[in-house]
Amino acid sequence: MTTASMVTTAEQLFQEAPGLGRCELVGGELRMMSPAGSRHGAVTLRIATLLANHVDAHALGQVFAAETGFILARNPDTVRAPDVAFVSRCRLEAGLPTGYFPGPPDLAVEVLSPDDRPAAVAAKTADWLAAGTRLVWIVDPATQSLAAHAADGTITRFMASDTVPAGDVVPGFSLAIGRIFG
Repeated sequence: MTTASMVTTAEQLFQEAPGLGRCELVGGELRMMSPAGSRHGAVTLRIATLLANHVDAHALGQVFAAETGFILARNPDTVRAPDVAFVSRCRLEAGLPTGYFPGPPDLAVEVLSPDDRPAAVAAKTADWLAAGTRLVWIVDPATQSLAAHAADGTITRFMASDTVPAGDVVPGFSLAIGRIFG
């Protein structure tokens, strides 16, 4: 068995993950994560449900639940796990791998927890965009807001009364922010 300090590749992480708990691999370094709180889980599920219903109805691709690993870089390896993710149908022609998804999602959604630090959230967002994620949504339950980070560097902020378009990343989908905070 590999010890946590020896986990430096995506393959090692996938093999050892059940015994390690919640974690990500960033630049070959293991980063442990606390379990999410109930509010975080409820907001994440609402977003995933609304997105999955739309994606399934229009056969657009695949929505992934929290903690699905995506390989964003190699040598050193980076495996990140968003709270919700979407990959378009055209990128799934080879089927789903057993291990982590080889590449970034088209949409990554991060729901903030009370203990999330701004620098860590900014680093994670930068990792998603640098790897090729087309759109990153940072959802803040405390302020009932969403910051949409586009691949071109544009950041647009939305409040509870707004509806967030997914543009051509998830065709036809928009998220009424007020629906996710119950």
